[in-house]
Order: sequence, then C-alpha cells, then structure tokens
Amino acid sequence: MTRSTAGAGPDAVFRAACVQMRATRDPLRNRDDAIRMIREAATAGAQFVQTPEVTNLCERDTKRMRELTQTEEAHAVLAGLRETARDAKIWLHIGSLSVADGEKIANRAYVIDPEGTIAARYDKVHLFDVDLPNGETWRESNTFTGGDRAVLVETPWGLVGLSICYDVRFPYLYRAEAEAGAFMLTGPACFTRQTGEAHWQVLQRARAIENGAFMMSAAQGGLHEDGRESYGHSIIVDPWGRVLAEAGNEPGVVMAEIDTALVAQARARVPSLRHGRSPRVTIARAERPRHDAAE
Repeated sequence: MTRSTAGAGPDAVFRAACVQMRATRDPLRNRDDAIRMIREAATAGAQFVQTPEVTNLCERDTKRMRELTQTEEAHAVLAGLRETARDAKIWLHIGSLSVADGEKIANRAYVIDPEGTIAARYDKVHLFDVDLPNGETWRESNTFTGGDRAVLVETPWGLVGLSICYDVRFPYLYRAEAEAGAFMLTGPACFTRQTGEAHWQVLQRARAIENGAFMMSAAQGGLHEDGRESYGHSIIVDPWGRVLAEAGNEPGVVMAEIDTALVAQARARVPSLRHGRSPRVTIARAERPRHDAAE
C-alpha cells in the first residue's frame, strides 16, 4: 500500500445501513432473510448496505459446514445477493460468506457494486483461536484459511477498508487502511456474547477515533440453531467516536447518515495519521552494583 493521509473524496452525504441477522444452519433460508432486510434498507434510502460475518451459514459442525459450503462460482447465496444489489441499485458489502477454498474454507467478504459486479474480495486475516473462561473453545484455523492482505475498495464516496470480526483487535490493520486513504473502516462480525459484552463497543469506537474514520460493523445476534450465542449490536460510529446507530440483539436494520466531510474535520483536529512513528523496542533493566574481586 502507498502511504497517504488523505481523507475521503469530494464531500458527500449518503445513507448506510447495517443488516443484523441470526443466521441458521440453512444457507438458502439465510439468503432469503438477508435479501428481505437488504431490500428493506434500500427502500428506506440506504445506498451502502452491509451484512454480518457468515451471512450464509452459522454451523459449528465442521463436517456439515464443508458439505454445505460452495465454491465462489457455484455459490447460491452470493449469486442471490449480487442480483439483489443490482435490482436495488445499491453498494452491498457482504460481511462474509464461507467459500470453498481447496482443503479448507475461506471466510470471505465481498463488495458488490450497483451493477451486481464483484468490486472487492477480502479474506479474514486474523483467525479466532481461543479458549474462553466460560468453557467455549474456538479454533477457526482448523477450518478456515487466513488471508494475507489488507483490502480497500473504491466507492463513489471514497475508499472503504475491509476487515472481519476478530480483525478488530489488531489496530495496525486499520491504521494501514486509513493511511492508504480509507474514509470508512468496516468490521462485520459474529462476536460471541461474552466478548461482545466486554469489548465490542469500545473496540469499534477506538478504531474510529484513532483513525479519524467512520466505523461500520453489521453483526449476528442472539441464540443460533447451532448453539452459539452472538452479541449483536450492529453499530455505526463517526470519526469522532460518536455512535450514530446501534442495534440490540434481534435481527433487523439500523441506519445512519454518513457525512464524509467529518473525516477531514476529525483528522485536522487530531492529526495522528501524520504523526505515526515506528519506534524500536528496548527492554530496560536495573543496573546492578559491580563488585571488584580484588577488594
């Protein structure tokens, strides 16, 4: 990426919407639920609509997930959502789909333009391998293949930086995207209820504040058929860290007005993108008295 401290493109105001889902174990049912809410958002005036991580399938049974996951070329959910974006004449950010990728599965985001064309793909870089205090264990690396690059997509309002869920805990990804010119950062997710209650909003606001950018993250919410419980609280945050819209944990749509001029204003007030440095790390240790053996 080339380094840039530019904000968004020409000043513009548009409406953005997060579609909050409670995805099931049935990809086609999830597709139809997503399409219904995307259309609802578009009818209400949204020009940029985002769905959550794993829009097509919440499935903890790895064998069944593999059986239900299709290649990009044959992906029924992707095809249906592309058609919806084209029909509604909107920019559609599919938070992620599980997509067959060799022996493993890609957790892949797509941005679809108003013609139904794939404008960008992003594979989740940071995989969620954790043991939580409540006994939940997650090993995404056993099933998914991780991405290796940050991705920005050009929209009519400027560059939008992509990420997925656990990525939100790695600030350097968002700083790289902001330095490359992103006016909006995204983090669609299927956050666990336990970690979401503790960290979700503060992480979203922090990524917005430290980069002087909008942050937009559609989420899964509630108790899913496969037994997981996700936090919900789809959120849109402005470059000063103000929450413009936030859901609860039920499926639905939340919307906000995005005024791209706020990006330049925030970055002028706190020009941290121009002041970034990469210091060397040293470890200081207390000096010990020297004892001369000849004394």
